[in-house]
Amino acid sequence: MKARVKWVEGKMFVGESGSGHSVIMDGAPESGGRNLGIRPMEMLLIGMGGCTAFDVVLILERGRQPVTDCVVEIEAERAETDPKVFTKIRLHYIVTGRKLDPAKVERAIALSSEKYCSATIMLGATAEVTHDFEVVEAA
Repeated sequence: MKARVKWVEGKMFVGESGSGHSVIMDGAPESGGRNLGIRPMEMLLIGMGGCTAFDVVLILERGRQPVTDCVVEIEAERAETDPKVFTKIRLHYIVTGRKLDPAKVERAIALSSEKYCSATIMLGATAEVTHDFEVVEAA
């Protein structure tokens, strides 16, 4: 896997993935940025959310669960001093489907958290990662 980050100006950078996709990152105005893109630390949380959501949907589909939506809401706290690593991360899953089995949803989340989601496992080395979920019946 490869990636490339190129400085544009000020505190703005363009990140390019090995698969050919790009994202703008920028700093907050108080850091010299212009707030024109996502912060790099936010990218880490979004990557973690995408990684675990991918796992959960895949596991549920393979288990023949009729999942129709999966949202992961993430809240994080960072250390007060440098390096300002994440110290606590809470993942709240909202999984929607038709007659989903809550035990299977819980198991899919546990498998992602403990075995499959590289991002969660890596960030869990410095942060306390917790999760909870709710199952919503599809209309």
